[in-house]
Amino acid sequence: MKHPDLYRDQEVVVLGLAKSGVQVAKVLHERGAVVTVNDRKERDQSPEASELESLGISVICGGHPESLIHEGVQLLVKNPGIPYTAPPVQQALELGIEVVTEVEVAYHLCAAPMIGITGSNGKTTTTTWVGQMLEAAGMRPIVAGNIGTPLSQAAQEADADNWMVVELSSFQLKGTVDFRPKIAALLNVAETHLDYHGGMEDYVASKSKLFANQGPEDTAVLNWDDPVCRGLVPYLKAGILPFSMTEELVQGIFVRPSFVPGSEDEQERIIIYRDYTETETEIAAVDSIGLPGRFNVGNALAACGIAIAAGADPAVLGGVLASFRGVEHRLEYVADKEGAAYYNNSKATNSKATAMALGSFRQPVILIAGGLDRGSDYMELLPVLSGNVKALVALGQTRDKLAAVAGMAGVKTVISVDNGDSAAAVLQEAVREAAALAEAGDVVLLSPACASWDMFSSYEERGRIFKEAVHNL
Repeated sequence: MKHPDLYRDQEVVVLGLAKSGVQVAKVLHERGAVVTVNDRKERDQSPEASELESLGISVICGGHPESLIHEGVQLLVKNPGIPYTAPPVQQALELGIEVVTEVEVAYHLCAAPMIGITGSNGKTTTTTWVGQMLEAAGMRPIVAGNIGTPLSQAAQEADADNWMVVELSSFQLKGTVDFRPKIAALLNVAETHLDYHGGMEDYVASKSKLFANQGPEDTAVLNWDDPVCRGLVPYLKAGILPFSMTEELVQGIFVRPSFVPGSEDEQERIIIYRDYTETETEIAAVDSIGLPGRFNVGNALAACGIAIAAGADPAVLGGVLASFRGVEHRLEYVADKEGAAYYNNSKATNSKATAMALGSFRQPVILIAGGLDRGSDYMELLPVLSGNVKALVALGQTRDKLAAVAGMAGVKTVISVDNGDSAAAVLQEAVREAAALAEAGDVVLLSPACASWDMFSSYEERGRIFKEAVHNL
């Protein structure tokens, strides 16, 4: 444990009784902190409260009392999704109390080196891939955070021989101060979460905190094809390991076309690692990757770069690339119905993710999209909608916006679904509408380009209901 006595006798408020909040409250209590947990939900909606109280942790439900934040409080640990405009957070900031997320606490308690992975799209796939690559290399990874074990719990269990592989959101990173991952990876940057951040400047600044405390002995893995990622280079102190799908790099991970033996025309694409001595290693053919989609090639390159930076032998990575079949709700194959293939991409919560998913298919696509309106105009979808999208079935708050962009793109069939029933009934109706349009050889794709919170509790719930509706056709 890095700093076992850091929180002893400190008065700490944990804001939010979600999974990470419950776990970090337990960890801080075990470390000797005086912990109060607060959630605006009523007590009967907070089953975790009794467990925490049985341990001697104070729990306040049903609102945020004025007395919660006072000068004696030394630290506020907030759920990442709670905005900085929330009254307890504002009170803490006004009193000069440090406001952090669970990531900061876990970092101070973790003996293992950390790998932090962020980006607007591809985080979960890349994080899962890295965990499998390090496992194949015999490097004892622990995948934690948004996937796997809660981060503060994993931090207590890790030792110096582990690698902590952590998926990180902009919400989590905004609440960090000293956090310093040994390897930090930024996959891409797209316009998303602007309702939380108030604009792209704060969003990019929050993502960039991943690199803020790194030094020359650390590694920053960057998408060389993304102008925002590349623009950070002058501000980084870490060694840089870039990856690119479009450019042959002096040093880094990239894709190189090579002629197929015996053919003058056909080329296959090979993933290459070139180290600082310009020694090259062929990792795998792009066509051998077990996931569809150009964007998953980018995720594969990033995962290879991260694993190599951690010390994995490049020779073991190709097998992991070939055997990996993806993560639920991320371009997940669901079923074949009367010759049409159905895919669940519910995790696509912004336009760029949906555009990337559409680019994965050459077949005609019937797209089911729509959800929470966060102020985007969805014009980023215009060029991909004018490609192989034969129909749009729109739902949620953004259905009219998406229908308008589809009309501009020349999509001939646009159906808006809003039957006034439950969210599940609306999505089920959308699946039936899409199925009625689908022909053999088509793809029916749920890729909403929006968050789910206008209708569903999470993108996972949305994806599960979609899959049930497909299987019930």
